[in-house]
Amino acid sequence: MSQQYICDRIELQDLMLNYTAGVDERDRSRYVACFADDVEAVNFGTRIYRNRDTFVDYVWSALEKYSSSQHLLGPQFATIDGDCATTRSDVQALHFFTSGEGRFTLWGTYHTNMRRFEGRWLISRHELRVCGTATV
Repeated sequence: MSQQYICDRIELQDLMLNYTAGVDERDRSRYVACFADDVEAVNFGTRIYRNRDTFVDYVWSALEKYSSSQHLLGPQFATIDGDCATTRSDVQALHFFTSGEGRFTLWGTYHTNMRRFEGRWLISRHELRVCGTATV
């Protein structure tokens, strides 16, 4: 296992951790910094997004009904080929309604493609595969 491979694996994991921290801390700048300009986002809402700003606007709008959230990621699988990577991360996401009445929980898997741009990994395709949801 090469030093570069180990560094890449850590950077890929950190990218997904920044992604979830950006949402949970409502840090839009941190969240935006995770994506390539031409990111494709699949299974978030009812359409496919093919632009970072449009996708981020959708996410921020969707978050308005929640006072807080917490995204928990399982260990990440990754395949790295030069400046391209494919990752799989299980997610459990708790979303607490602004009304104070209950929460929405989602279980699923992120299937994410990442590319290295100017020495930095960014999300180029992000797909959510939902396994289940519950509202209580």
